[in-house]
Amino acid sequence: MRVNEDTVLRGQRVMLVPYEPHHVIRYHEWMKSEELQKLTASEPLTLEQEYDMQHSWREDNDKCTFIILDAVRWDQGCPEDQCMVGDVNLFIVDPENPTLAEIEIMIAEPTCRGKGFGKESVRLMLFYGVSTLGISTFQAKIGQENTKSVQLFNKLHFKEVSFSPVFEEHTLQWKVTDEERQQLLDTVNFTVKSYRNMKVSENQEINNIQ
Repeated sequence: MRVNEDTVLRGQRVMLVPYEPHHVIRYHEWMKSEELQKLTASEPLTLEQEYDMQHSWREDNDKCTFIILDAVRWDQGCPEDQCMVGDVNLFIVDPENPTLAEIEIMIAEPTCRGKGFGKESVRLMLFYGVSTLGISTFQAKIGQENTKSVQLFNKLHFKEVSFSPVFEEHTLQWKVTDEERQQLLDTVNFTVKSYRNMKVSENQEINNIQ
């Protein structure tokens, strides 16, 4: 989606930034991992295919993705591609029902797992989906062996609605009530910034160093 092309959601531990071409090489390296391919039910892509996928996520109206950055490392001056820890995605399940979306989360960097990055990223994406995209029902499809992701979504009000023995996959769902929606809007701690301005500031700092 182009709606988030200039949006940065800044939490306590993470920053969600739009998926840009300069993120692709690092992302492509992640997805060579057989572990991540299994956890995300993904097939390995060529680098060219990965660039095509990035373009699709940017242009298609039924897809929304953010790259997750380590906010602390960013504050310490770490280059953006070295701050990347994963991604979080939403995509519209049924074009005739734009209020229903599937959510995916991947913390690709092993050293960044178990530190709250995933939970905060999902909460920020749920907020964005509710407040900006008008989503009222979220689904998450999670492999049987990915118990940590199941536990994460359970903590965020998602309930299992089905299990596929064929695909060995749980489907969890959260239908957002008016009370839960207001609670989400009131409790998510974040700021919204311009990605374009963030990049301008970064380039100015690099020029000053040079």
